[in-house]
Amino acid sequence: MSVREVAALAGVSVGTVSNVLNRPDHVKPDTVERVHRAIDELGYVPNAAARQLRAGRSRALALVVLDVANPFFTDVARGAEARAAEDGYTVLLANSDESPEREASHLEVFEEQRVGGLLISPVEDDLSRLELARDRGIPVVLVDREAGTSGFPSVSVDDVAGGALAARHLLDLGRRRLAFVGGPLRIRQVADRHRGASEAVAAVEGASLHLVGTDEMSLDEGRRAGEVLRALVRETGIDGIVAANDLLAIGVERALLFGPDPVQVPDEVALVGYDDISFAASAVVPITSVRQPRELIGSTAVELILEQGERPDRATARHVVFEPSLVIRASTVP
Repeated sequence: MSVREVAALAGVSVGTVSNVLNRPDHVKPDTVERVHRAIDELGYVPNAAARQLRAGRSRALALVVLDVANPFFTDVARGAEARAAEDGYTVLLANSDESPEREASHLEVFEEQRVGGLLISPVEDDLSRLELARDRGIPVVLVDREAGTSGFPSVSVDDVAGGALAARHLLDLGRRRLAFVGGPLRIRQVADRHRGASEAVAAVEGASLHLVGTDEMSLDEGRRAGEVLRALVRETGIDGIVAANDLLAIGVERALLFGPDPVQVPDEVALVGYDDISFAASAVVPITSVRQPRELIGSTAVELILEQGERPDRATARHVVFEPSLVIRASTVP
């Protein structure tokens, strides 16, 4: 079924059918109605790929996240999808799984598909691949990550402030031997949260911060770190833990509470997570967490894509930084 058959049945030109499909506000209402009747009668489906080739860009936006299993990114995607739909865009979700190689593979595919924009939480600081996409006319926005000097628009939360907020809460409770759980530190968000916690601890005499690195930000890695921390609590007197996200915090808590020689939370060790996903509040001991406006991050990222229009430009890059807040629960204050 072709557009020519639709035009013949509706008694209009092929150009008029094209206008009805792409710019209906340029066509008289009765003509629009006639064309749509012909489309329905013939069962015509517009060829999106052909329209994309003519326009040079699709009505799809690509969102590449670090870990699709993390509910934080699910909520970011929900916010992005809702805002994109308002302007007739769809959102294609891809998972880099914190792998630079997988990230590069996704970017290659999305460029081939001529997506209308890239929203991405990069794995590493090297953004040269994204610069190439921008030079080819694809708008790029960094999500949950500050742009630094790259010139990309970005939407993020002040993770240095968030890390400091978590550590200060524990210090205010009188905890002095703290541990930070998270990694790898090549992920900017993890490095910034660790930096914030380190600065807060350095400001308090007699306080210390021990780093327990992880290979990824998952529940299983949290359990593994919890095994390490259970021994450290007994051997070195660690009495406060900052986890780089809530999945790690939940894994740590389970290992502390249910391993051999259990450690009581918060009586022996207080625990703070990050992101404030719904599972944090539902943990065995509800977990205090640093809250980020997850859906707002996603919707704002789409706003920044749409602002760029057809010409991505370093000079007009806008950066939105939200302030985190602390949600206090029983893992720190019974």
